[in-house]
Amino acid sequence: MPLVTTTEMFKKAYEGGYAIGAFNVNNMEIVQGIVDAAKEEQSPLILQVSAGARKYAKHIYLVKLVEAALEDSNLPIALHLDHGDSFEICKDCVDGGFTSVMIDASHHDFDENVKITKQVVEYAHAHGVVVEAELGRLAGVEDDVNVADKDARFTDPEQAAEFVALTGVDSLAIAIGTSHGAYKFKGDPYLDFDRLKKVGELLPNFPIVLHGASTVLPEFVAKCNEFGGNIPGAQGVPEDMLRKAATMSVCKINIDTDLRLAMTASIREYLAKNPSEFDPRKYLGPARDAIKGMVAHKIKNVLGSSHKL
Repeated sequence: MPLVTTTEMFKKAYEGGYAIGAFNVNNMEIVQGIVDAAKEEQSPLILQVSAGARKYAKHIYLVKLVEAALEDSNLPIALHLDHGDSFEICKDCVDGGFTSVMIDASHHDFDENVKITKQVVEYAHAHGVVVEAELGRLAGVEDDVNVADKDARFTDPEQAAEFVALTGVDSLAIAIGTSHGAYKFKGDPYLDFDRLKKVGELLPNFPIVLHGASTVLPEFVAKCNEFGGNIPGAQGVPEDMLRKAATMSVCKINIDTDLRLAMTASIREYLAKNPSEFDPRKYLGPARDAIKGMVAHKIKNVLGSSHKL
């Protein structure tokens, strides 16, 4: 099966009241853990690559890993660029085999965001590739994305509808309270579901995306800290909130921090318990299994995309 776009995935997800998981990939073990879970759960899948991942692993290596995943799993998989901040990087990914790209020009004013997004949409659509954009800014730090709390702002629903009409974008990431990284909330977790509902009313049948949506599962944080880590007070988005969002207009939920925590917790534990071991396969294998278990849990209990092929 070749790579697919997200168009049909999102149509089914919107109608079915579930979301597709978009999992960030950086190396072979992460790809394998995610894909093995999706294969076991018979779930459609988005594998996404950030600008930081392209710098770390190189574009060609990541594309070939995803091609291997396709051949191994026979699942519908979309390959997506996460947080492309310029027309040039989006063009590189369109030309380089991606089926979906995100142009994140949310750091510009509204008119400039529209201008850049429209340019990407025109090029991508001409090559059969779909486009995600962002309106409103999420606080937090992840890869090359770094937005201070004071610069974060929630998405205006009416402006979102105008933005989609002006750009022709295929999906839209909005800010309703999530944030990047492991420290998403300083107080009680909060998502603005009234705002999300309004966006859905103004953009019927249009797929909305949630970034910064890792749960920061406490068991992985605890394990990291137990075996030498220092991640105090980390807090993510509660799973019941994500499940609720997935029953509304949210069709894509991004997960990256939970992958990092699952992998790192497993590696820390293995090395602490086996200090004489230096074979990477011995600690990367269990880390891959940890990712698989975590992703399977997300698919079944949070996204609702199990057996939705």
